[in-house]
Amino acid sequence: MAPPSATYDVVDSGAGVETSKNDKPAKQPLEPGLTEEQAAANKASIPSMDGPMYEDPYKEREYQKGRLALAFRIFAKFGFDEGVAGHITLRDPVEPTSFWVNPFGLAWPLLKASDLIRVNAEGKVVDGGACRRLNTAAYMIHHAVHEARPDVNCVAHSHSIYGRAFCTLGRTIDTITQDSCAFHNDIALYSSFRGIVLAADEGIAIAKALGPRKAALLQNHGLLTCGKTIESAVFWFMSLEKCCHAQLLADAAAGGRGGETVKIDEKDAQYTYETVGSEMAGWFSAKPQFDLMEHESGVDYKW
Repeated sequence: MAPPSATYDVVDSGAGVETSKNDKPAKQPLEPGLTEEQAAANKASIPSMDGPMYEDPYKEREYQKGRLALAFRIFAKFGFDEGVAGHITLRDPVEPTSFWVNPFGLAWPLLKASDLIRVNAEGKVVDGGACRRLNTAAYMIHHAVHEARPDVNCVAHSHSIYGRAFCTLGRTIDTITQDSCAFHNDIALYSSFRGIVLAADEGIAIAKALGPRKAALLQNHGLLTCGKTIESAVFWFMSLEKCCHAQLLADAAAGGRGGETVKIDEKDAQYTYETVGSEMAGWFSAKPQFDLMEHESGVDYKW
């Protein structure tokens, strides 16, 4: 079904051809030959989240740790690892006040589920692999977000190249592409930078700026995304990084010609957001990358 602005007044001419007529308005999508009802019927359906369902939270924990290990390998594949910076956290299904995170300094392309460490609400490592070094910034930021957002199970942050470049501009992204519509009215700008996050108040400030949204641009720092699933949080990060890249290119091209980029209409952006910006859309969009990484890793990512 087309967005609101891609409609025009139509009436059946009697010969199977619909023509415009001002005194008899009806909505029709821009796509030729399709009524709004037909377009809705032809719309691609997104299947329900088909991950295994576990009644035993301990089995759920082991499955989700495997997904988190795959997430780090995906981030590494896309070049989102920068030395020892960056972290992805998973709320623990057994003890939800704690979360799983990568050990500080362990290479993401080699990360296994058995390497992950679990951190409690006080910032103490209480479970996990042999290397139990904790990145203090990871705890300060992610604990604050997990605590403020009980609806969120995964939080991702890294210093990706286009994200951190865009975060120097002190502004949020424009809705200029279909992909950027996923963040329409659903992204925050944290317009402060006070160095590496080593204090609780900075993490709390980031969580407050994020609010109920799925993503944040951390000024002079990088991107942060979150979701109910690991998959959605990872996809929002990948997509936001590409949106930053696209806007940097588009702004440069437009500026070089003395113009500006064309913004998507508010109604169209909101309409598109409802399709591409949902939790389900994020999870489903990530599925191919997770399937591919699982295939490439074999069983190596688990133990």
